[in-house]
Amino acid sequence: MAQAPLDRSVARPTDAPPLAHEPAGDEHPPVVAAPVADAPLLAPEDLPRHVAIIMDGNRRWARARGKPDYEGHAAGVEAIRALLQHAVRRGVPMLTLYAFSRENWARSDDEVAGLFELLGMAIRNETDELRAQGVRVKVLGRLEELPEDTRASIADALGRTADGTRLILNIAWNYAGRTEIVDAFRRIAAAGIPPEQVDERTISDALYTTGLPDPDLVIRTGGEQRISNFLIWQSAYAELVFSDRLWPDFGPDAFDEALLEFARRTRRFGR
Repeated sequence: MAQAPLDRSVARPTDAPPLAHEPAGDEHPPVVAAPVADAPLLAPEDLPRHVAIIMDGNRRWARARGKPDYEGHAAGVEAIRALLQHAVRRGVPMLTLYAFSRENWARSDDEVAGLFELLGMAIRNETDELRAQGVRVKVLGRLEELPEDTRASIADALGRTADGTRLILNIAWNYAGRTEIVDAFRRIAAAGIPPEQVDERTISDALYTTGLPDPDLVIRTGGEQRISNFLIWQSAYAELVFSDRLWPDFGPDAFDEALLEFARRTRRFGR
C-alpha cells in the first residue's frame, strides 16, 4: 500500500514574506581561483575578535550537481563543522553564522521543513563535540516563532555548552537585522526609557547581541556583494570580504584568505 505523502506544511509568522518564486533557469557556480596554500598564521593582535559569515550558495551548489536543494543545505552543515574546527585552531574568539533569515520563510514548505530538520539533527549530533572543543553556542533571532521541539533542542544546546571559553558560536536563526532593531525599540519602549535618553548605547544594549563585540569582519560567500539584512546595526564599521566560493566549498583555506585580507586593511573608524 502506498504511503501517504509526508505533511511538510510549516506555520509561518504572520508578518513573514509571501512564498518566493523559484529562480528562472539553471544556476551555475562561478569560477573559483586556486586557494592559497599554507597560509601563515596571524598574530593574535591581527585577528578579528568577531567574524560574521553570510553562508550563501547551498542551493546553487546542489543544482549545479543535479541534486535536490536539501543536499546542498546538508553539505553546508558539513562545511560549518570543518570551518568551526579551523576557527578554533586559528584562535578566532567569536563566530556568527547567518543560518536562517526571516526572509527564508518565503521558501517552499519542503525547503523550510528540511532546514529545520537539519538544524535539529546538527544540534543533536554536534553539541557534544562543540562542548569538547570549548565552544559556547548562542542563538540570535525570534526564537518564540520557532516550533516547540526546535526551541527545546536549542535550549539544550545552550545549556550544555554554557561553560565553553575558546569560542562563542552565534547562530542567527529566524533572524533579520531590521526585525532585531524593531524588537530593540520595543524593549526600550516597554522599559519606559524617555526618548531623550535613548542613545546608541541604549539601542546596542537592547539588541540580540547585547554584551557581544560588534563584528570586525563580515564574510559573504556565493559571489554576491550585499549584507542582506544581517547585523546591519553591528556591522557599521566591519570590514567586508566577498568570496566567489559557494558555501559548501568555503573551507579552511578560504577562511584563511579572508583573515589575511582583514589583516591587510587599515581601520580608521572615521578618524
